[in-house]
Amino acid sequence: MPLPFRDETPSLPNNRVLAEKRLNHLKKKFERDPTYREQYTKQMNTLFSSKYAEVVSERGKEGKVWYIPHHGMKQPNKLRVLFDCSSQLRGISPNALLLIGPDLTNTLTGVLCRFRKEVIAFMCDVKGMFHQFHVNKEHRDYLRFLWWLNGDVSRRLSDCQMNVHLCGAASSPGCSNFGLKQIAKDYADEFGRDASEFIQNYFYVDDGLKSVSTEEEAIDLIVRTRRMCGRGRLHLHKIVSKSRKVMQAVPIDDRGKNVKELNLLHDKLPVEKALGVQWCLESDSFQFRISFQDKPPTRRGILSTVMSVYDP
Repeated sequence: MPLPFRDETPSLPNNRVLAEKRLNHLKKKFERDPTYREQYTKQMNTLFSSKYAEVVSERGKEGKVWYIPHHGMKQPNKLRVLFDCSSQLRGISPNALLLIGPDLTNTLTGVLCRFRKEVIAFMCDVKGMFHQFHVNKEHRDYLRFLWWLNGDVSRRLSDCQMNVHLCGAASSPGCSNFGLKQIAKDYADEFGRDASEFIQNYFYVDDGLKSVSTEEEAIDLIVRTRRMCGRGRLHLHKIVSKSRKVMQAVPIDDRGKNVKELNLLHDKLPVEKALGVQWCLESDSFQFRISFQDKPPTRRGILSTVMSVYDP
C-alpha cells in the first residue's frame, strides 16, 4: 500500500542534520548503558534480517527524502525501537502530511463484551502486524533513517530505509486495519464466513478475542482463521484459551508465552492480559492485578498509578 499523503507528491526539506543530532544523543546513551545498546542493536538487526529495512546507496530526489529519528522504549520484558514520524523541521513532519483514514478499529468495549458471550473463549495475536504490509517503492524514500550497521558506533553512518508501514506513522493503524479486513473479505468464500467475521468484528488492531459454544468449534475456527491469515502472509500466534483441549490442538510455538511450557494435563492455567485487563484462564474471569511502582508523590505520579489499574 502507498503512504496516504494529503497531497499526491509532498515536498519535504532536507532533515538529515537533525536526524544525525538525534542519533548522537542515542550514541551517548549507548556509551552509558551497554545493555540498552545490545538490546537496541538486536532489534535493529531483526529489521534488516526480516527485510523490513535495507541499506540504500542512492541519494534520492530532492524534496522526496525524509530521515526519521528513532529511539528505544523499555518495556517489562524487552526494548522496542520506535520511529518518530512527528519530528518536525520548519513546522513540517510526515505525520502532518499523512491522512489517518477512517477509523476501522473495533471498539474496545465491544470486543471485550462479545468475548464473554459464549463458554469457550480464546485469544490470539497477529505477529508484527504493521510490518507485514509493505510500502510502495516510490514512497520508501520518505521512510529513511540513519544507523551504524551491526550497532558499531565506530563505523560510518549508513543511509537506510524502511520497506514496511511502521509503528509511529499516523497512517499505519488505518493501513494495517484495512489490509487485515481486506484479507478477511478476499478469502471469506474459501475459509468460511465465520472466520471472516471473526477477523472483521472480533479484533482490536492485532489482538483477536472470541468465544464459541464448543471446543470443537473453537479448534476448527482457529485452524481456518490461521490458514486465511496465511494466505495474506500474516501469522496468527500467541494463542491462549481457557480450554486445555483447545490449547493442545495449537502448535507449541504458536501458543502464548506463559502457556508454552505448561503441562496442560496437570499445571494450573496462568493469568493473561486481554486488552489491558487480567484474564484468569483457570476461572475464566476478569481480574485486576495492581503492582505499585515507585512513583513520586506528584500529580503526574498519582495519575500514572491510578491509570495503571486499567490501561489498554
